Amino acid sequence: MPSTPSPSIIVFDVNETLLDIETLAPLFARLFGDDRVLREWFAQLVLYSQTMTLSGLYTPFGELSVGALQMTADIHEVTLTDDDINELKERMSEMPAHPDAVPALTRLRDAGFRLVTLTNSASSASPTPLEKAGLGEFFERSFSVEAVAKFKPAPETYQMVAKELAVEMSDLCLVACHLWDTIGAQAAGYQGAFLKRPYNAMLPASNVPTPDFMASDLVTLSDKIIDKYQN
Repeated sequence: MPSTPSPSIIVFDVNETLLDIETLAPLFARLFGDDRVLREWFAQLVLYSQTMTLSGLYTPFGELSVGALQMTADIHEVTLTDDDINELKERMSEMPAHPDAVPALTRLRDAGFRLVTLTNSASSASPTPLEKAGLGEFFERSFSVEAVAKFKPAPETYQMVAKELAVEMSDLCLVACHLWDTIGAQAAGYQGAFLKRPYNAMLPASNVPTPDFMASDLVTLSDKIIDKYQN
């Protein structure tokens, strides 16, 4: 086993970074006649999760997901049924892993990195969404923001992981396909690894932290992390 690199712990975002939210698209195509409304709903979900945190309020992510679907339906003048809401919940609990997830996680694990997750989603009973997707075995811990009742990118969410693992913030690197997540992590003292999946891009503006690592697929991104700390 190679010597432990620094940062020694890679913290993964889950939704969209590891798990493919595009598998929700058929629901949105059926409800709205356009599967691109998925992105509208997801943007509302992220916006209002952050709004709740900035306002000193908290509602579990799953409830906000349903609420954002109802909001989107109201905007588009679409009537939701209980079956529609149940389908959203079921699809969210069974999202498959992106094809690059297993090979990338295998590389990082074999290189000696410790792997954990940090998600806005609430914790769930086994089998968890990660376990259903075949990724559970790679992670020693799975952290949810529910423990601090704040959503990412609140600094308390990233600090929680360091505290629970009894490490320094500099020992951690966040991998996420959302720039707002890597910005929050870097501002808190992590390193940031930005995965440029579709629908995500850099924000060219002053004072926006440049990620320490960037790539358009998870395998390449993982190789960049490994190469920097083991060569």
